[in-house]
Amino acid sequence: MRAVSTAETATTTHPWPIHAEGLQVRAGRHLAVDGLDLALSTGVHGLLGPNGAGKTTLIRALATVLAPAGGRLTLLGQVVDGRCELRPVRRALGYLPQHFGYYPRFTVREFVGYMAWLKEMPKADIPGAVQRAVDRVGLADRADARLKTLSGGMLRRAGIAQAIVNDPRLLLLDEPTVGLDPEQRLDFREMLRDLGTDSCVLVSTHLVEDVVAACTDVVLVNAGRLVWRGTPEVLAAQGDGGHAGDSPAERGYAALLRQHRAEANR
Repeated sequence: MRAVSTAETATTTHPWPIHAEGLQVRAGRHLAVDGLDLALSTGVHGLLGPNGAGKTTLIRALATVLAPAGGRLTLLGQVVDGRCELRPVRRALGYLPQHFGYYPRFTVREFVGYMAWLKEMPKADIPGAVQRAVDRVGLADRADARLKTLSGGMLRRAGIAQAIVNDPRLLLLDEPTVGLDPEQRLDFREMLRDLGTDSCVLVSTHLVEDVVAACTDVVLVNAGRLVWRGTPEVLAAQGDGGHAGDSPAERGYAALLRQHRAEANR
């Protein structure tokens, strides 16, 4: 891939909310994302891959937590490099890390409102936005409960609420269904489909069935690179006999990983 000059990078934009070319991102000293090309538009995209595939590092780079070590990354029309102003991008982002921090003595309402303030939402808009986000994740009856009193699943829902409070154009969710019970996962899938009508939503998860149920597009990564991309239906068609009890999508996911590993070892 040819080198891209700083001047060219600073003036090039793309219509996609996410556009990566030859993206490299380090996790410590390790190059966890290595030469990844990806363009995502409006809709719900599922990010799959085994442990150590680079999913969390990629999500953190897309959330502007980690700076690219190489290649080119454009988010919401803004090229992300060492010289750009990130505040406009961050105001339009929603991000739920796999492990998110919070103030235990804050109530749900205070926590989501504080995150709205950090995203520089207009002060007059925050109370209504907080209420809508809390309602959407099913925490209306616990809105004034302190975070330290919530169960793990409720905390996860509070994390989702802060991620969507600003009606983000780009929503990044890392393992969002951890701790949710089956009924809550069904509600979450429905919410994702609704959010994906107007926003670009990227969901990183180990739960293949969540991807099949909620996503229109599947992105499979391994060893920091894009391995495969397609619809959930095509993913399911990639599988072989598999093991008893495996779903077609899980068999397809496993078959694609085996194929990639075999090709890498040739």
